[in-house]
Amino acid sequence: MPFVPSPAARVLCLAAVVLLAVAPTAAADAGWSVVPSAGGRDARPYFYAEGAPGTVLQDTVSVLNPGGKPLTVRLRGADADNTRSGGFSVRTRATDTGAWITFAERTVRIPARTRADVPFTVSVPAGATPGDHPGAIVASATGRTAAVRVHLRVAGPTLSALTVEHVRVDGGRISYELVNRGTTVLTPKLSVRAEGLFGEVLDRAPRTLPVELLPGRRVALTEPWPDPPAIDSVDVEVTVTAAGGAHDEAGASARFVPWGAVAGTAAGLAVCAAGGHWFVRRRRRPRETPDAGQPRTEAELTGAVT
Repeated sequence: MPFVPSPAARVLCLAAVVLLAVAPTAAADAGWSVVPSAGGRDARPYFYAEGAPGTVLQDTVSVLNPGGKPLTVRLRGADADNTRSGGFSVRTRATDTGAWITFAERTVRIPARTRADVPFTVSVPAGATPGDHPGAIVASATGRTAAVRVHLRVAGPTLSALTVEHVRVDGGRISYELVNRGTTVLTPKLSVRAEGLFGEVLDRAPRTLPVELLPGRRVALTEPWPDPPAIDSVDVEVTVTAAGGAHDEAGASARFVPWGAVAGTAAGLAVCAAGGHWFVRRRRRPRETPDAGQPRTEAELTGAVT
């Protein structure tokens, strides 16, 4: 079940241990996992919570050990983050949602083929900013970590805003950065247009980017352009929108010059120029007589008449 405010939420019970109905042969090869506890017939892919500042919310996380050996798992809360390229990650040090999570037990020992249900609370501070506060519950054991996301929204007025920055055109791609300037998680839509000297050279309709841009985060993205003009001067405009009225656009100029062809043309002109220079010099040389190379005597012109 989802988070439900409760006066008894601050009183945490010990982790419940439930035997898994898993065949031993299959369990021996399976790895452990961490998931939201199923409150009904359908499993939840993540936790979702919403409450006003000062609210205490509660739920339960399950750690499944289908293997044939006992497992010791350590739990911690974490703040969600975006990688530089827009992927999902968690921060090492929690100062937001991750710091508001308290577990009934931080270290849980789970017998073989068993599930441990661990209650936890999320205590939203009285001064928490309204909007989305994405976080995660991270479990560590056997040299690896696994996480389940926590979507926490603090009630109150929210702002949806973003900016597009540092647009560049480099060869066959358009690079740019998106910054979430608001308080809600954004799933942006991108459209790209480019105008050249002779008209439009690129027009891409809006499409949803595979990015969940978290509040206050910056991501660097690229848009492929495999068939740019061979020779042109273009103005590129990147437009990004998102739910809640978020909108921004930015552009850049670029010149496409076929430098290989230019280099070849320059080399050809240089050869032609050299050939022309040789021809002119050759024309200016005195013609040689048939006995060229043989010694000869020339009469000196003195004006005397003989």
